[in-house]
Amino acid sequence: MTEILKPDLNDVREAHARIKPHIHRTPVLTSHSLDEIAGAKLFFKCENFQVTGSFKMRGATNAVFSLTDEEAKKGVVTPSSGNHGAALARAARSRGMKAWIIMPDNSPMVKRRAVEAYGGEITLCEPTMQSRQETAARVQARTGAILIHPYDNDSIIAGQATAALELLEEVPDLDVIIAPVSGGGLLSGTCISSKGMRPQIRVVGAEPKNADDAFQSLRDGHIVTVAHPDTIADGLRATLAPRTFAILRRLVDEISTVTEKEIVASMRLLWERLKIIVEPSGAVSAAPALNRRIHAEGKRIGIILSGGNVDLDALPFTKNL
Repeated sequence: MTEILKPDLNDVREAHARIKPHIHRTPVLTSHSLDEIAGAKLFFKCENFQVTGSFKMRGATNAVFSLTDEEAKKGVVTPSSGNHGAALARAARSRGMKAWIIMPDNSPMVKRRAVEAYGGEITLCEPTMQSRQETAARVQARTGAILIHPYDNDSIIAGQATAALELLEEVPDLDVIIAPVSGGGLLSGTCISSKGMRPQIRVVGAEPKNADDAFQSLRDGHIVTVAHPDTIADGLRATLAPRTFAILRRLVDEISTVTEKEIVASMRLLWERLKIIVEPSGAVSAAPALNRRIHAEGKRIGIILSGGNVDLDALPFTKNL
């Protein structure tokens, strides 16, 4: 008997109905000049226009509004480098809940300010997975809050999957879809929606070479941790969890890794040609197509630009990387 993978497309559709009143249906943009660079037809799903500035609002909202009333009284806690924390704080505030957010002490100030603006209470920790987990456990023990993991959670994955769901509803004949990968929540969800709606589609994960744990994990057949990921894409420094690893092993077709220079160049191209601000973690998903890394010339490629929360005082375009 074939094992039923959860969450599935029905869970994603239920999540979409649940979160629809609280999120934006983000636009899909195109550019003839970027098509020429890629040698393909590109469709950009712009989650930089999402509530809180990233796709994370989808999963956080689904997780918060899936809680029972009794659970909701306890509040929520999560470790996050920024975007998930801001989204969870915003979703919790919408339901009248308290949110405790554990953030690495090297998180960009723009992301700390966002968490605070949405009412989240920040506790700083060292920028390691162990410190994040241990600090979150201490805060949870002190407060009794419900832990909402940024990606190792079925409600989170189903919520993130709604971005690809919307993209394929708007552009149903895509040949390839690309999403960035860190802990794997967005890419796992993208696989579930994409393969469920269009089984022949090719799903590609995009990842910085300097934080290529997903690439190594899928190559080696077990979860690999990169001890000190050194990448400008600060939202892509996490490691796959057993739940996301299992989904990706079954459904993703390829992990394409990109350099720091390619990330910054893609970020700049998106600004110049689409006139939009995309954070480095979001630009990672555009880099494989713009650098013709995935051998998809002549194809129709969907690209999920995951967020736009970038510090405008520290744009990397003029740095020599």
